[in-house]
Amino acid sequence: MKHSIPDTMKAIIQHEPGGKLEIAEVPVPKPEKGEVLVRMAASPMNPSDLSFLNGTYVSKPEYPVIPGIEGSGIVVAVGKGIIPAMRLGKRVTCSSSSTQGGTWAEYMLTSATKVIPINKNIDFEQGAMLIVNPMTALAFMEIIKAGKHKALVNNTAASVLGQMLARLCKKHSIPLINIVRRNEHVGLLSEMGEEYVLNSSEKDFDKKLKELSLKLNATLFLDAVGGENTSRFVDAAPFGSSIMVYSNMSGEPFVVDPRALIQGNKRIDNFYLGNWASQRNILQNLSTAKKVQKLAKEELNSKIQRIFPMEEAQKALEFYKENMTGGKVLLKM
Repeated sequence: MKHSIPDTMKAIIQHEPGGKLEIAEVPVPKPEKGEVLVRMAASPMNPSDLSFLNGTYVSKPEYPVIPGIEGSGIVVAVGKGIIPAMRLGKRVTCSSSSTQGGTWAEYMLTSATKVIPINKNIDFEQGAMLIVNPMTALAFMEIIKAGKHKALVNNTAASVLGQMLARLCKKHSIPLINIVRRNEHVGLLSEMGEEYVLNSSEKDFDKKLKELSLKLNATLFLDAVGGENTSRFVDAAPFGSSIMVYSNMSGEPFVVDPRALIQGNKRIDNFYLGNWASQRNILQNLSTAKKVQKLAKEELNSKIQRIFPMEEAQKALEFYKENMTGGKVLLKM
């Protein structure tokens, strides 16, 4: 199938860290060896996008920049190479390359290894959300299995990722201690059938967390908050535990007494999806992607609360910041 590709396209642009999102007309990039051009259909907003927009993400872009980490669309042009040729004309879920523009545009240039064909029964909206949260959730399940953890703790448990992890743990009969900050989120997870839900805003939270962690022998603590929360996790963790920091939503550093780590045989580890995927071969990543699509309707389903046209990107961003646990916010190209 041939696609008519224009010379220019609409793209969402940010001119500085923390700056407002604007629409601009920019040239459509051309794929070189190993690259593909995706005509974008939809793209979600994730906490990692907020970090990127605030200038605190792991990679520092050159401004002005087109944001957007993941999305979906159709591969309409390719550069030289076997993998790019195999992707031409395919409906795909995709992620941006650090050296190219992001997914919040009518077209995106990326590496052919960063696009994965999606099944016919998955629409572009759900297909736009198959990488960041679902693959992270499955990666955590592999880490749990490899580390032989009997139970685990996760904060930001009411998030889309937290709910995915809760459903996966229930499926595999793994006890999970869910940590939230609001009573309404306690109710949300309780309605999902979660047995262990703690509110970190309560006065006796640290005592409850320590007692429950020891009771369940929870030796993996997944920390997306960072800052003081990491220190509290170290204090509450049983002997031999691992505290895995996978985000720093608080934006704060943490201070830990080294003796708590040494004497408790505890360690602070880290997780970044890009690093995890890069340490696996392409067949392993494709296998995980297939598993994601198989579970996309239930365990790894992402509820969509609202879809905005790309022209309303700033409005969508403000809405997302105020409603991060109500479901995903999508931009439609």
